[in-house]
Amino acid sequence: MKNIAIFGYSIMSLEVMKRLQQSQHRLIFIGRNESEAVLVAEQGFASQAIDFRNDEELKAIGIGSLIDVLFCFFTTDSDNVFLTISARALDKELVIIAIVDDPESAEKLLAAGANKIIDPYEICGRKTHEMLTRPHISNIMDNTVFRRHDLNLAQIEIPKGSCLENTQLNDLNLSEKHNLILIGVVDLEFGDDLHFAIGETNHRLDAGDVLVVLGVASEIQTFKKAISPH
Repeated sequence: MKNIAIFGYSIMSLEVMKRLQQSQHRLIFIGRNESEAVLVAEQGFASQAIDFRNDEELKAIGIGSLIDVLFCFFTTDSDNVFLTISARALDKELVIIAIVDDPESAEKLLAAGANKIIDPYEICGRKTHEMLTRPHISNIMDNTVFRRHDLNLAQIEIPKGSCLENTQLNDLNLSEKHNLILIGVVDLEFGDDLHFAIGETNHRLDAGDVLVVLGVASEIQTFKKAISPH
C-alpha cells in the first residue's frame, strides 16, 4: 500500500483523490490553509494545512520517510517548482508528479527533480480537437474520460453584446474568476480550427467565437450567465 501526499487544492487534485482507491493507497491532502483542509476533509479524505516552504513541516507529514508518491498540484508553477526542489532534497527516491500551467515551466520542474509532468492543456486540447471535429465523440468522452456529469468540456459561443467582445483571449483569467480551465478558442476570424490558449498567438474575441473550457457544470453555467448581455 503506497502512501500518497497531494499538495494544492484544485479540480485536478480532487479528481486524483476520488479516482485513487483509498483501500489500495493511504492518501493525505495538504492545503495552504485550514479552509482548504476542511473542504477536503468534508469529502472524506485525510487532510491538513502546513507551510510547504518549511522543511521541518514537510518531514512531519512523512516526506523523506513515509510518503512514496507526491503530487504537486498548486495553481502556480513557481510553487510546484519550490515544492519539488524541497521534496527531492529530502528524498532521492520519492516519486514526484507535478502539474504545469505554462509549458515553458516543464523543463524547470524536471530539472528540479519531478519524475513526471502533467500538462492539462496538451491532454485536453488534443481530446477537445477530436470532440469539435467529431461531435459524436462528446458522449464517449463523458463516459470514458471523466466518468461524471458535473465535469465537462464545454463549447461556449460568445453572444453579441457580450462583455467579452473585443477583449483578448490571454486576458480572460478564467481559472481565477470562474474556476474554469480555458483550453482554447475557435476564432471565426481565422476559420474553424481550435486555437489553444497556451503556446499560440493571442486572439481578439468577437461575437460568434467559441470558447472551449473545462470545469464543473455549475461553474460553466455561471460563466455563461456572466458573459450574456444584460
